Formats: sequence, structure tokens, C-alpha cells
Amino acid sequence: MNSTDGAGPEGAVRAWRQIADSSVLLDGFHAIKHALRFGARVPVALTSDRSAVLALADDLAPDVTEALGALLVEVPDERLRALVPRLHPTAVAALAARPSRAANLEALGRTGRPAPVVVLDDPRNLGNAGAVIRLAAGFGATGVVTTGTLDPWHPTVVRGGAGLHFATAVERMDVSELPPGPVFALDAEGEDIRGLKIPDDAVLAFGSERSGLSDELRHRADHLVSLPMRPQVSSYNLATSVGMTLFHWSASSGWPPEMPH
Repeated sequence: MNSTDGAGPEGAVRAWRQIADSSVLLDGFHAIKHALRFGARVPVALTSDRSAVLALADDLAPDVTEALGALLVEVPDERLRALVPRLHPTAVAALAARPSRAANLEALGRTGRPAPVVVLDDPRNLGNAGAVIRLAAGFGATGVVTTGTLDPWHPTVVRGGAGLHFATAVERMDVSELPPGPVFALDAEGEDIRGLKIPDDAVLAFGSERSGLSDELRHRADHLVSLPMRPQVSSYNLATSVGMTLFHWSASSGWPPEMPH
């Protein structure tokens, strides 16, 4: 992790501008907190109120206070808002290096994975995609793959994911390139998920909010499965469907692993 500490406000702003186009925007305290916890390389972090941000860290995440303190440079509020127009209420933002695609693909393609991969088939809503990544990271999923045109590293998706893109492997792939493993695709006409055991190396596929599964992914599926739903209710929110499915997997998988004391 690099630091702009000692560079001063003008040097920090210059550093930001030099790398902004090729970096991941971390907008707000919680996004930066999670990125630091999960090993992101964060070259620059700016705030208009350094003492307030460090006090927030002491209160909510003391494990990152030291690292954050080494990074944070205070700049005038108007300079910060010129760089980040939709500034988070915590008045702090940072830039991080995007993880290696090769490393993510290696993690996604590994056989004997300890947790499923979530696939969003041609998603359209940036906020929903971010919420799914946050869920997947919370459940310890191996990764989240999107098909179609949506960029899973779009700033709005990263904002919705609260920086937890760095806690799991997030990539865009074609259906033909999906990771190995049995594909369980969610579909209203599928078998009730409550009667199934989802293996740890499963690929869990969810259709778009508007049109459901693509024909290509439906043909790729090994199992079509459905979530229990009251008659005349048309569908669940995408993130809700992912959360229910991951919870069902976790209930029979022995997840989470026992943590050391």
C-alpha cells in the first residue's frame, strides 16, 4: 500500500488526477474500510475533515485506523467535491488499484472450490449488482461473475458493494467462459430449492431483473431451481434471491468455518 502522507494537499490532488481514470473509486468510509481490510492497494485517500474520519475509524473500525491515518490527506471541501461530485456523507474518498483479472480468473476457475460462484446473467441495475457483491462477500462466496454489458466495477456498483469487491473475485465473462462446476440456475419453473443440497463448487446463476435467464445460460444449466414464493407474487428482488440461495447453501455446508479464537 502506497501513501501520499507528507505530499500535502496539492501533491495529493495531483496524484489523484494522475491515476483516477485507471483506478477504482472508493466513495465513503465503509468502502475504504473494507478495501483496506481485504488487502486492496490504496495509493491515495482524501478527506475534508481528517480528524472526523479518524474518529469514525476509532469508533467503528479500529483495526484500520493506523493504515487510514497513514493515507489520509486533508484537502478543502471544494477541491474534494471537484474530484468526487457525489461525495459520500462521511466526506472521504480514495482510489484503489483494481485486482488482477488473471488472479480473479484463477480463483474462479479453481476446482474443488470451498464456496459457490454467483453468476448474474445480463444484469441491468447497477445498485442491485453492488448489493449482490456485498452479499456474496458476506457469505464467503468464491466470486461474482456478470455476463452482458454491465461493468461490475462501475463506480455505482462499487458504491453499492461497500468496498467488498476486494473480498471476493469479481469479473465479467461470457456464458461460454463460466467457471467449472454444476450450474444451478434460478427459474420459477424449476425444482423447489428446499429439496436440494447445493454443493460447495456450484455455479449459482440468476437472470436479469427484467427478462430472466438468457437461453444460452438456461441451456448451460445442470439444474433449474426455484425459491418458495406465495402465489400471485411475481418475483423477488435480485439481491434477495441471491441472499436466500446462499443462505440455503450455507445451512448445509458447514459454513462459516470455525474461526480461531
